[in-house]
Amino acid sequence: MNDVTADPSTFILVGTSHAGNVGAAARAIKVMGFGRLVLVAPRFADVLSREETVAMASGAADVLTRARIVASLDEALAGVDHACATAMTPRDFGPPTRAPREALAALAAVPPNGGPRVGFVFGSERYGLSNEDVYRCHSVLSIPTAPGYGSLNLAQAVQLMAYEWRCALGGFAVAGRRTDPALADAAAVQGLLAHWREALVATGFLDPAAPKKALPRLNALLNRAQPTQEEVHLLRGIAKAVLERAAGGTGQSRP
Repeated sequence: MNDVTADPSTFILVGTSHAGNVGAAARAIKVMGFGRLVLVAPRFADVLSREETVAMASGAADVLTRARIVASLDEALAGVDHACATAMTPRDFGPPTRAPREALAALAAVPPNGGPRVGFVFGSERYGLSNEDVYRCHSVLSIPTAPGYGSLNLAQAVQLMAYEWRCALGGFAVAGRRTDPALADAAAVQGLLAHWREALVATGFLDPAAPKKALPRLNALLNRAQPTQEEVHLLRGIAKAVLERAAGGTGQSRP
């Protein structure tokens, strides 16, 4: 399992007012492999232990345990080489506003001081970041949204930014199936075909004296489908149930 304490990236929430957002933010960064959360002057001094916070963290209690609460942004940025402000509205001064994907790709390609000690700064739910906080940062990131409605929940913004940063750092592989199911061999497929021929004859669907092209078409279908061994067993179970019903029995198939 990925060690979220190893990555030096820091996610900083300034003036957060809703406890649930703190917990959801902790969960958001953990699933992307990050674990450093710092709160600057949150509304509630006990926000890290509040019931709503813990509930929304949902498995990221360790992030809450390690999280710090500080009084100022300067304290939160201690040890950070490159601070990224998040803001929906461009500011007249300070660094230009860029989309996360291109900006973070460039940042990851040339890590400051030999290591990406990056801090992401998020403002309060109601007011966002002040101009002073934005000017304190080295870059400004804005998540592209639909024109006319760009409002994102704080935890959603944290999730998107954490995802973009993780992608810029190389991302995680998508886990596939442990093993591919074994395909049925030719003999098993022919056995299935013979079983279905028997069932189709028993129901009157197939005239054995004039089968026409039904069986060749079924054969072609099975060859295209390349059924697994389990799928062949299932289809033979269906054929068996059809034969029992045609013979007046009470056998039933079971998936």
